[in-house]
Amino acid sequence: MSLGSVLVIVPTYNESENLDVIAARLHAAVPEAHLLVVDDNSPDGTGKLADELAEREDWAHVLHRSGKQGLGAAYVAGFRWAKDHGYDVVVEMDADGSHAPEQLPRLLAALEHADLVLGSRWVDGGQVVNWPRMREVLSRGGNAYTRLALGLPLRDATGGYRAYRRDVLDLLLQTDVASQGYCFQVDLAWQVWQAGYRVVEVPITFVERERGESKMSRAIVVEALWRVTVWGLQSRRSRRRVPTRR
Repeated sequence: MSLGSVLVIVPTYNESENLDVIAARLHAAVPEAHLLVVDDNSPDGTGKLADELAEREDWAHVLHRSGKQGLGAAYVAGFRWAKDHGYDVVVEMDADGSHAPEQLPRLLAALEHADLVLGSRWVDGGQVVNWPRMREVLSRGGNAYTRLALGLPLRDATGGYRAYRRDVLDLLLQTDVASQGYCFQVDLAWQVWQAGYRVVEVPITFVERERGESKMSRAIVVEALWRVTVWGLQSRRSRRRVPTRR
């Protein structure tokens, strides 16, 4: 493939049990990709482990932040770092193993004919492992509501395993992205789709974390539903003012 340089951004907060494992799996799956760990001053020493990894491996890098400021802010900081360092493709990936690095080649292959590729749990061939039934119902329902409220033709707009081309990141860095968590992912996907870029979904297997604690909270869900509702109402009055493709 001729995608150019690839950077995988992995935000971390208290992921010391998972970081080395996910980094090793990533390098084995896509040796040419680089890793950027964006650590929010984890109390469990994840940042120190990331520094040690970067000292050992030239494909690993670390961006330290002063404290826990949310997933969205971590990714935006990573996007700016990627732009400053000239990467052509940027990937979002969780640190806890729920996003299998072994499936990254599938996302990158799809990026040959797209601008944004979403790893989707809810298209044919996608699945989740070790989820309680209620969480699956909430995820499917939230995505169905997003499609209805925004007219966004995606089955899994809340998913966080995705790959962007550089010009898409340039678009996103021109906009104000203040949302967090699942809502952050919906926000980015919607902006990219509205701007006329090609967005495609490929099936992935999402595996619930085995080590550490989930960062999901009721506040994240409430924020997502509220913001999607507001965006949907606003879009009925006038299109959101986002930059478009030239």
